[in-house]
Amino acid sequence: MKTRRDFLKASGALALGALLKPYHSEAAKVPNNVGIQLYTVRKEMLADAVGTLKQLAKLGYKELESARSDKGHYYGLSATEIKKVTRDLGMNLRSGHVHIDKDWQKTVDKAAESGQQYLICSSLPSQGQTVSNYQRVADTFSKAAEACKKANLVFGYHNHEYEFAKADGKILYEILLDQTDPNLVKMELDLGWVIVTGHDPVKYFEKYPGRFPLWHLKDMHKTKEESTEFGKGRINIARMFQNAQKSGMKYFFVEQEEYAGAPMASVKHNIDYLKKLNF
Repeated sequence: MKTRRDFLKASGALALGALLKPYHSEAAKVPNNVGIQLYTVRKEMLADAVGTLKQLAKLGYKELESARSDKGHYYGLSATEIKKVTRDLGMNLRSGHVHIDKDWQKTVDKAAESGQQYLICSSLPSQGQTVSNYQRVADTFSKAAEACKKANLVFGYHNHEYEFAKADGKILYEILLDQTDPNLVKMELDLGWVIVTGHDPVKYFEKYPGRFPLWHLKDMHKTKEESTEFGKGRINIARMFQNAQKSGMKYFFVEQEEYAGAPMASVKHNIDYLKKLNF
């Protein structure tokens, strides 16, 4: 199965001009329950899951999204253990990144046991940049979502950049949106990857209102296809929050995959940046 790094393909697309305007903090209204995708501190979680969670809690992170790792979905902790640890720290394990595979029902059951609300497919379950493949994937998502619904979970899909390629004149990502039930299949929009492709996340909020209850809040380097600390890249974060209601956003998760220094320093920088937007 490919990793996030495998999907770093050169698109050659420039970010939209509107997204490159100077940041404005007025009326940004960043929610206080700041979340983080734990892939951001993946090495730290594998080395010391509980200790890392304590550090994140001290910084002010409230909502968590796990990601598949070498030690399983919960970094060596059981579903019940991570549920207890996070709640004792005043945090919520809200979501988790997983793959759709032969163990799907087991994944669903463990997610329910952990107390999380969302279960997010982190990459396409089958490869192929064709309309027919995306139609098959839409069907797979619908079936996966039914299993989640029975377990009182919400199914969703997290995009990268490749879904915004065109085939037969159609944007492939929109096939997933158009051919799945919006009440059953939700989307976690990775704002950084959308902008890298030259698209505007707000346009998707407007075209598919309420379809994106989860965000990956990620700033992207101005000249490279890699993430960076908030305020140093090309995303207008304040503008995203100004349009959050259109999105239907309920939770957002800070994510950074590359760093100029220590990951935890970037994690602190990013939450401090968000706090300043409300002033």
